[in-house]
Amino acid sequence: MDKVARLSNFENPLIDNRLRYFTYIPVNIAPEISLAAYFIVGAILVWQIVHYRTQRWIYILPGTAFAEALGYAFRTACVYKTTFGMYVAMMLFLLVPPNALALANYKAVAKIIRNSPAAKPRVFWLKPGFVNWFYFASDVFSICMQGAGGGMLTGTNTRDAGRAVVLVGLTVQLFFFACYLVTSFYVWWRPEYVVHVSSKYKSHQQAKRRVMLSVTTTTVLLYIRSIYRIAEFGDGYGGKIYSSEWAFYVFDTIVIFLMFIVYIVVFIGHSFPREGKISSMQLSSAENQPVTSEVRI
Repeated sequence: MDKVARLSNFENPLIDNRLRYFTYIPVNIAPEISLAAYFIVGAILVWQIVHYRTQRWIYILPGTAFAEALGYAFRTACVYKTTFGMYVAMMLFLLVPPNALALANYKAVAKIIRNSPAAKPRVFWLKPGFVNWFYFASDVFSICMQGAGGGMLTGTNTRDAGRAVVLVGLTVQLFFFACYLVTSFYVWWRPEYVVHVSSKYKSHQQAKRRVMLSVTTTTVLLYIRSIYRIAEFGDGYGGKIYSSEWAFYVFDTIVIFLMFIVYIVVFIGHSFPREGKISSMQLSSAENQPVTSEVRI
């Protein structure tokens, strides 16, 4: 079925709603497995947060996992009977929530910068306030653009405009992901930026390496997912990418699930405990020797 035929299906009132919205009959079992998988990783992350008494902003991670599970619940329902409302809900819950994972990564790096008194950044892009609010604002902007565009995609008259809005949101997000990765690698490379050393880690270097490995790896995976989404929406409704269900499960479902596996295995909460003050081992930039200092978190 070519793209023109798929577009005509959308206008045909007699066609199955699954073909109208998906352009194919979605497979069974896969969305149920995805629902269960995301619910399980969300539950594991909640247990880790409670057990290790981490800061509350890390609840962004399980919250996103549960939102993904809800998206696959709607997709499961759509396998059997697709309605406009269920399709819109599925689209929004599978398109928008993963962007919140970037907020957690931004917050982690901003915390590291703020909790490193030996580091005295002279450039604005390394100041904790800038890192926190600049990237936060960029991600919120991208989320709003993608959410608005995702809703518009389901309307016949607004589909082209909705695609353009989503593409703008995704493209802006890719740009800021690249900027964030530059900031992250700089913080990782510079010894004056430190993290809290819990009993889980043997040294400051190990603790920092684990946190930075987690945030950079997951950001790269999110970058890959965003590239797929840009290609999907750029190809348009009825295009080969939009109509390839396997591509969705490989480059969206599996890629985001791998991000959660990284968050669980390399759990950043160990370095962000809930207590008001912690003692952390920090490296003196002048002598490269560990010194103890109080860090407010």
